[in-house]
Amino acid sequence: MKNSCTVRYISLIMATSLLFAQNSVAQETLGLKQCIETGLKNNFDVRISKNNQRINDNNTTIGNAGFLPTVDVSGSYNSDVTDQKFFPSTGESALTNNNINNSGIDIGISLNWTIFDGFQMFTNYGKLKELQKAGELNTRLSIENFIATISSEYYNFIQQNIRYKNLKSAVKLSKERLRIVEARYNIGSMSKLDLQQAKVDFNADSSKLMKQQEILYSSRINLYQLMATGNVEQAFLPADSSITFNRLLSKDLLWKNTLQSNTLLLLAEKNKNISYLDLKSAQSKNYPYLKINAGYGYTSNKYEASSYLRQDYLGVNYGLTLGFNLFDGFNRKREQQNARIKIENSTLDFEQLQLSLQCDFANMWMAYQNNIELATLEQENLNNATLNYEIAIDRYKLGELSGIELREAQNSLLEAEERLVQAQYNTKLCEISLLHISGQISEYLK
Repeated sequence: MKNSCTVRYISLIMATSLLFAQNSVAQETLGLKQCIETGLKNNFDVRISKNNQRINDNNTTIGNAGFLPTVDVSGSYNSDVTDQKFFPSTGESALTNNNINNSGIDIGISLNWTIFDGFQMFTNYGKLKELQKAGELNTRLSIENFIATISSEYYNFIQQNIRYKNLKSAVKLSKERLRIVEARYNIGSMSKLDLQQAKVDFNADSSKLMKQQEILYSSRINLYQLMATGNVEQAFLPADSSITFNRLLSKDLLWKNTLQSNTLLLLAEKNKNISYLDLKSAQSKNYPYLKINAGYGYTSNKYEASSYLRQDYLGVNYGLTLGFNLFDGFNRKREQQNARIKIENSTLDFEQLQLSLQCDFANMWMAYQNNIELATLEQENLNNATLNYEIAIDRYKLGELSGIELREAQNSLLEAEERLVQAQYNTKLCEISLLHISGQISEYLK
């Protein structure tokens, strides 16, 4: 039984040492800016959004709006085979012509052009330009969301690295405690219970370290997925070793930027403009329309049983069409009423979004200030916990402190480190959210 426990203990030490060795190998370092730039080139969502913007750009033409005419070229060939019988009124025998083949060729070019449609084409072009701008805003929104997401994950990776280092330090402390207990146990100044407890604590800390290694690995994979890089298993280290945040953000300036630059708010404004254009489009039916058509063609007909063997036509045709819809079952009135309701809804959506942003901003700002104070408090707690452990380990070495009391001091130190990194990460998330909502998230690219 003793040998079995010894084997497991040695295996655990070797596994922990292997983890240390893996992280001591020289690795590539990546900063936040580099991660963002790589992701903006490769991320699939960003690339799809940019392609959708290209579609909107391609659609914004005067031809798509209806300003230009349509020109068609057509050609046709017709043939028929018939049997004919003629019955003279004089009573003579009927005349019969069988397998009469008549054929015709028709070739022509035609032009159709709407000259005036109640300003519909102008409204269409205005709507296409608004949709183009909305497409640009959607691309911007996709980019901003990506920067916020990858920034959060980057600092989460730093957070997990700090946790790993803290747990690594905890294992080192437990290992030192185990060494002291083993030495004293061998000379008979400590009981086997103390030795077993030291082993249990060392195993527990080593287990936490191994689990943290898995969490750290997953965070790194998430970063690679956001950057859409090929080798997701390649190890790297963040360029930053700690989580720093801006303590000097201005609430008034951030809110001013939110009202001016928030992408969702700008998109809502575009939706209002499109609603007004939809009303103008419906109102275009209140006017008459004018269309022009012209054509040039050649027609040839061939006859087998006729006084003419062939007839050819070559010429130009043209005309104007002026019209006005007098009655359409009140549909025109209905469409305009619905368009006005949509304008009202788009205005309400804009106001609702503005209120929602105001509430979100207030909550973010409160959390930002609270977490700054919390980070300051936890830094002080960490300083005290560090000093407390140093005193505890000195007393433990002198035999003035029990193993349980030392373990409590060690746990207090680890918990203080955990609370501090959590407070720093939460503060950074608040900073990211505030810059995101105010349209300033691209600051991380500078």
